[in-house]
Amino acid sequence: MTSRRDFFRGAGIAGAAVAATAVSRVALAALPEAPSMDKATTQPPLAPPNGRPYNAVVTLNGWTLPWRMNNGVKEFHLVAEPVIREIAPGMKAHLWGYNGQSPGPTIEVVEGDRVRLFVTNRLPEHTTIHWHGQRLPNGMDGVGGLNQKQIPVGKTFVYEFLARRPGTFMYHPHADEMTQMAMGMMGFWVTHPKGKHPLIETVDRDFCFLLNAYDIDPGSYTPKINTMLDFNLWTWNSRAFPGIDTLNVRHKDRVRIRIGNLTMTNHPIHVHGHEFEVTGTDGGPTPKGSRWMEVTTDIAVGQMRQIEFLADEEGDWAFHCHKSHHTMNPMGHGVPTMIGVDHREVVKQITSLIPDYMVMGERGMADMGEMEMPLPDNTLPMMTGTGPYGPIEMGGMFTTLKVRRDQKPGDYSDPGWYKQPPGTQAFEWAGALKEPARFQAETAAPAPGAAKPAREVELKVRKPGVGGHGGHGR
Repeated sequence: MTSRRDFFRGAGIAGAAVAATAVSRVALAALPEAPSMDKATTQPPLAPPNGRPYNAVVTLNGWTLPWRMNNGVKEFHLVAEPVIREIAPGMKAHLWGYNGQSPGPTIEVVEGDRVRLFVTNRLPEHTTIHWHGQRLPNGMDGVGGLNQKQIPVGKTFVYEFLARRPGTFMYHPHADEMTQMAMGMMGFWVTHPKGKHPLIETVDRDFCFLLNAYDIDPGSYTPKINTMLDFNLWTWNSRAFPGIDTLNVRHKDRVRIRIGNLTMTNHPIHVHGHEFEVTGTDGGPTPKGSRWMEVTTDIAVGQMRQIEFLADEEGDWAFHCHKSHHTMNPMGHGVPTMIGVDHREVVKQITSLIPDYMVMGERGMADMGEMEMPLPDNTLPMMTGTGPYGPIEMGGMFTTLKVRRDQKPGDYSDPGWYKQPPGTQAFEWAGALKEPARFQAETAAPAPGAAKPAREVELKVRKPGVGGHGGHGR
C-alpha cells in the first residue's frame, strides 16, 4: 500500500518538521460527509465533539461545518455549487456557494490542528479556494494558475495545512474571482487559541458574519456580476433587513463580534448604546496598547475586524452600517429629489392614465416605510421592518442587539421587543412652547452702522400647469 508523505513536513514551524500519521490513498478515497444546510436562520453553536476544546462561535444566519477526525487530522468537505438563498422573506436569489448556502459554512479549528479540506466542484466552471489570511505552504494558497491547477468541474481537490495561528480568517475562490465572488462564494474561518492567550479574552458570546453585496434587478434572481459599485442589495451573510437575525445576549455578557468584508467598498459598522474595542484584525489579536474605545469601526475591502464590549445596557440597540444607502433595499439611485415639489395637478392627469400611480418623495422618503405599493415579483421594499412603535424604515445592513437581564447563559433565542421602564422613553411635550432666545436675537433691530443683511433669494416651486410649463423658477 502506497502511503502519502507527511503533509506537514517542511512547514517550517520552529524550524522543524511536524510529524503526522501517514494516510493511504485508500483511506483518502472515502470522502468525509459533505453536510448541507437549507435554512436561512442562525444555527446554534457547534460544540466540538472531539479534538481540542474551544468556545464555539455563532454565525449570524449561518452555521458551522462539522468535521471528522482521521488519525489525528480534522477533515472537512466543502462542495462548491449553485444554491438558492433567501435574502429576506419575499425574495430569493440564485447564487453560488458551498454546502447549500451562500456564504458557505464557518470552519472552526484550534491553533495547532492538522487540517485536511476536500473541495468538490459542482459549479459549471472550474474553481479553487484561497484561505484568506492563513499561514500555509505556498502550494495550498489556492490561487489558480499560480499555486495549483484549477479544480475542474466534477473533480475534488485536497488542501492540507497546519492551523498555525489563532484569529479570524475567510475563504473564497481565486479563480474567475469577479464572477464567483459576485455570485456569493465566500465563507468564514475561525482558529481558536489552544490555551489561554495574553491578547485573547474569554467571552460569553462570540458572533461572526460576512459583509457582502449584490446587484439584482427587481423581478430577477441572478446577480449582475459586472457591477463594480452600484449595488442595490447590501447584506450580512447574504441576508438583508428584516431578514437579518438579531444578536441576543445576556445583560453583562462580554460579547465578541467578528466581521469580514468581501464587498467592493468599505463599511463603517456602528453599534448603539455601547462602546467597544477593536481586539483583532486579519493579522491576529491587536496589542492592548493599541486599543481604544469606539462606537464605529471602518472595515475596508478584504479586511476583518473583531470588536468586543460589555453588554451592560439593557434594550434593543440598533447595529448597522453607517452608510445610509447601505441600510436600504433595492432602489434606483437615479431618482430625482422631489422634496417640496407640489405635483398634485400632474398627478391628476397621470392617474387618469395609470390608476395605481403613487406620489413619491415630495415630503421625503419616510412614506416608503408605510405604503403598501405593488412590487415586482422577487424583490423587497426599499425601507421595511416594523418595530413595537411602527415602521423602522431600514433595510440592508441593519439589525438589533438585544440585551436582556433574564436571557439565560447560552440562550440565543429572540426575547421579543424590549419594554422600557417608566420614565425612560422619549415623550411628546404637551405644554406651551417658549420662543428660543436665539430667535429673539435674530429678529432684533440691527446695531447702528451694521451692514444691511443680504436680500434673501428663495427658490420657489412653479406648480405644473401654471405659467405654461412645469419646473422650478425663482
